[in-house]
Amino acid sequence: MKIHEYQAKEVLRRYKTPLLEGRVAYSVNEAVDVARDIGGEVWVVKAQIHAGGRGKGGGVKLAKGIEEVRKHAEAILGMQLVTHQTGPEGKKVNQLLIEAGCNIDHEYYLAAVLDRETATVCIMGSYEGGMDIEEVASKTPGKIRKEFFDPAEGMHGFQARRLALAIGIPPKLVNRAAALILGVARCFVEEDSTLVEINPLVTTKDGKVIALDAKMTFDDNAMFRHADIEAYRDVTEEVPEETEAKKYDLSYIKLDGTIGCMVNGAGLAMSTMDIIKLHGGDPANFLDVGGGANAERVTAAFKLILGDENVKAVLVNIFGGIMKCDVIAQGVIAAAREVDLKVPVVVRLEGTNVEKGRKLLDESGLKIQSATDLTDAAKKVVAAAKG
Repeated sequence: MKIHEYQAKEVLRRYKTPLLEGRVAYSVNEAVDVARDIGGEVWVVKAQIHAGGRGKGGGVKLAKGIEEVRKHAEAILGMQLVTHQTGPEGKKVNQLLIEAGCNIDHEYYLAAVLDRETATVCIMGSYEGGMDIEEVASKTPGKIRKEFFDPAEGMHGFQARRLALAIGIPPKLVNRAAALILGVARCFVEEDSTLVEINPLVTTKDGKVIALDAKMTFDDNAMFRHADIEAYRDVTEEVPEETEAKKYDLSYIKLDGTIGCMVNGAGLAMSTMDIIKLHGGDPANFLDVGGGANAERVTAAFKLILGDENVKAVLVNIFGGIMKCDVIAQGVIAAAREVDLKVPVVVRLEGTNVEKGRKLLDESGLKIQSATDLTDAAKKVVAAAKG
């Protein structure tokens, strides 16, 4: 789950992270009012979308005066902002963050992520922060310094100070930077984050250390214990099909291929996608209906798949353990009739009540191909998708 920058900063304030004064605005007039309330002579007008690279895309502007705040707000609000993370279609800007300016001395990079190789949290930083951090990471990875800690133990103060010194924080500001780093580490663990990124982290001419930007993502599976974070969810920024899938407790991820997949079990779903690729096809989605799905959930899953206009064929691959094959068959039949099925469907069923399931499909009157095993299913659905 992703949230906006202004929301990420609200979370960071709980961990006493030094931030600039700022508020969200949903209209040009509101943006001007926020700037006046903040006061000063310089403000930053920032587009709020779930993507990085906003500055390069024209979504972050410095305003030296109230009229410039108005001009930039008019230009950014409602624009289709295209960055390297949005794809060519871009994302519509529905809200702005208006923030006070500051006298920057130097920009750094700081982030917390999960390191799967060591099963620890990695806090990484660099002397070279800002808009070109991806280039720094790819061309000069040695400039990124790292500290690791066990989430059950937490990050130690000496690690935070060591990282601050390693990325070039001036010695007189190391303790302030270390306190910020420790707050980020605590936030990552306590809020079940998958990413906490501050780019840039800045030092100022008057000796402050400030998180100038903030980006956070969270583990969807942990949101049941973070109602406050769940409330930040912006469904207008999410893929509509994935939002719909959540209503039925389906694990669904939209992809770019032409073969729709409905499978029970994440491992079997991944294997199904792999074997489709092996035989020359491209999956249109990842979809795990779960081990205890009922006919209603299966129907919803099938409708999701068939609602994708790129889908040219569908593969249903079910191994019936907890999930019964006849329940899957009932759901497939109900959904196919409801949406007026027009694409070929290949079904591979094995396990509990498999004969009942196959009989239901055979007697349905629908044009459904049966498969004897997974390889047979993959070959048939790839051929069907290619016409």
